[in-house]
Amino acid sequence: MTDDPHKLDATGLLCPLPVLKARKRLQPLAVGDTLTVQADDPAAVIDMPHFCAEAGHDLVSADVEGAVQVYVIRKGR
Repeated sequence: MTDDPHKLDATGLLCPLPVLKARKRLQPLAVGDTLTVQADDPAAVIDMPHFCAEAGHDLVSADVEGAVQVYVIRKGR
């Protein structure tokens, strides 16, 4: 993925880096904006939903495309 602020390629990163990078990427976005995160860390299937619930974001979708998980997060409060 490119420098699109609404996309994050976290493939190759292990826990907790995908969540930490998602948190950082969400900060400048407006409430209601979405961030699409690609990850291949097996722990992300637990970490991303937990992060969204704890931080007040909505996990719009969680899909698997081959070896890559794709999460769409809508920024909350």
